[in-house]
Amino acid sequence: MCVPVHVAGKGIIMIENRKAALSQSEFIALIAMMIATVAFSIDAMLPALPEISATLSPDNINRAQLLIPSFVIGMGVGTFFTGPLSDAFGRKPVIYAGVGLYCLGALACFFAPSLDTILISRVLMGLGAAAPRVMAIAIVRDLYVGRNMARIMSLVMMVFILVPAFAPLLGSGIIALSSWRGIFAAFAIFSLASAAWVGIRLPEPLPKENRRRFSLPNLLSALREMVAHPTVRLSILAQIFCTATLFITIMMVQPVYDSVYDRAETFPIWFMVVALMAGSASFLNASLVVRVGMRRMVTWSLGFHIIGNATMFLLSGIEFSDPLGFYIFVAWQTSVFFMAGLTLGNLNAIAMEPMGHIAGMAASVIGAIATVVAGLIAAPVGLLFDGTIQPLVIGVLCTSVLSFLTMLWMTRVEKSVAVV
Repeated sequence: MCVPVHVAGKGIIMIENRKAALSQSEFIALIAMMIATVAFSIDAMLPALPEISATLSPDNINRAQLLIPSFVIGMGVGTFFTGPLSDAFGRKPVIYAGVGLYCLGALACFFAPSLDTILISRVLMGLGAAAPRVMAIAIVRDLYVGRNMARIMSLVMMVFILVPAFAPLLGSGIIALSSWRGIFAAFAIFSLASAAWVGIRLPEPLPKENRRRFSLPNLLSALREMVAHPTVRLSILAQIFCTATLFITIMMVQPVYDSVYDRAETFPIWFMVVALMAGSASFLNASLVVRVGMRRMVTWSLGFHIIGNATMFLLSGIEFSDPLGFYIFVAWQTSVFFMAGLTLGNLNAIAMEPMGHIAGMAASVIGAIATVVAGLIAAPVGLLFDGTIQPLVIGVLCTSVLSFLTMLWMTRVEKSVAVV
């Protein structure tokens, strides 16, 4: 029988005496790959958007950008169900089911004759991708708690950042070798590989005696518990705005490179450079979060980010000679991704910390609400692209300010509760 055991300070998960242990390093890589299914599904699409627009929507090229929020919204909806199902049936069976649904959607995209068909199929892909994404967070919570959990999530994010860094470049290579349809085949292969790794190396993290029966009363009870907790509520709200910041940037960055700076051909390379530089944020967070604390890390990061966004907004009205203006934009784009690395993992940890006894349900609700609402915020903002960087900068500035105000609100609420 495979029994997962966390050894304090070493993070070793024992599988069987006769088998090699799953080390913390391999565990982090595996969890990162599961979460990276989402990033790969989004970022590898970016170089394909111009071709998809020209092929399937030549009269309205901005419609191709909806490939991003359609996947995100599908993933958010799927997130509602994957956690409760995993609490009842275990983490691994839900991962396998989600991968199957994801691959079905990817194949439907591969053969799709129209943009509308692809948009519907992307929703199906998102529904399936919810499983590895939610299960990754729930599994970390199954095995770690408190600031150690935040540290593990930061290290996961540091490894995970390599996938979106190389995803646009990989997408461009796939397009060059086949066509934009080949990207969807790559999605299916990637997802199947991660599921195989889980099946071979990871023991079931949720023992049968700790599972909760899948029933509406159980779901409503867990939901009421989460809604009643002020820290969980506010951390979800902060996640919504931080995630919307990231989605808005991802939706609009390729058109900016193409239309504003005439660098569509080198976009994958620049995206990789930016993502790799921003990846250091997760390493920095992992080094500091145990000493500084999750809430301070998020609040301070958002404060500095707002200053950078306000500066970029002022600079956006000035015409700089090329390439100075482009380099300023790249630096600002890096700061957006850097902020995500310093906030999203911590916000997840803050919300999950009081919910360890219902980790699957909590991961589902938190992820679903944050993802769906952020996608709904980002979709109309992304369609506002007008050939300048101002809609992007204004959208990011607004969501950053809202995130910061939410964190200040959380601090005030927690202090008042502590005093009482």
